[in-house]
Amino acid sequence: MSYENLQDRTALVTGAASGIGEATARLLAARGARVVLLARRTERLDGLAAKIGADGGRALAVTADITDQASVDAAAERVHAAYGRVDLVVNSAGVMLPNPVTEARTDEWQRMLDTNVAGALRIIGAFTPDLIEAAAQGGTADLVNISSIGAHIPFTDYAVYGATKAALTYLSESLRTELGPRDVRVTNVEPGFTDTELRGHVDNEELSEQLEGMFGAVGSLASDDIADLIAYATSRPRHVNLRQLIVLPTRQA
Repeated sequence: MSYENLQDRTALVTGAASGIGEATARLLAARGARVVLLARRTERLDGLAAKIGADGGRALAVTADITDQASVDAAAERVHAAYGRVDLVVNSAGVMLPNPVTEARTDEWQRMLDTNVAGALRIIGAFTPDLIEAAAQGGTADLVNISSIGAHIPFTDYAVYGATKAALTYLSESLRTELGPRDVRVTNVEPGFTDTELRGHVDNEELSEQLEGMFGAVGSLASDDIADLIAYATSRPRHVNLRQLIVLPTRQA
């Protein structure tokens, strides 16, 4: 399988401190891209950047909070100063905080909205001009959003999380009408059960046990599985857009 279309591209990956973001950053770097690692945990980012460098790759660790516009603006300035224009963006940062809606956990609702929806939009706003410019100059330009199968399939007590992911899925679909005619590809990835830190975000003991039971019964994907899919989609010829990718463990209905 050819990944030549990733060679010497400049990729920015949010949520790069763990899970799908970390795995994607490692794989894109291994395929020849310069990678910006963006997340809140500086120590984790520095460690990953060092590992990528030791393996012969190129990575820049940028500590930023995507729920804060000033932080995103500062990160964009640093990225542009160090690497110039970005031509591949992966919105991987996300939080999952399930609870019955009757508990009215407005703090959790706001955190999911700020990260999963507004945070993705802040990154899109900061770097879409780069993607448009790269495409206009004949390069390949990609925006990849990591949504969830929960955007389509309801899970009890996950209503707000699912709603944020449904918003991201719709955003991806709508953005294609704006960016596709300008040769910028938009790919929306909807994983099913995937073994990431999201499982540890659940603070409801009953729901946590229920989730672990489902993982045990159905199995799960690894972050590397999602990273492989992202690398495949973004390495296709520039006229080919794998627009909507749903990936589930084989046993997940």
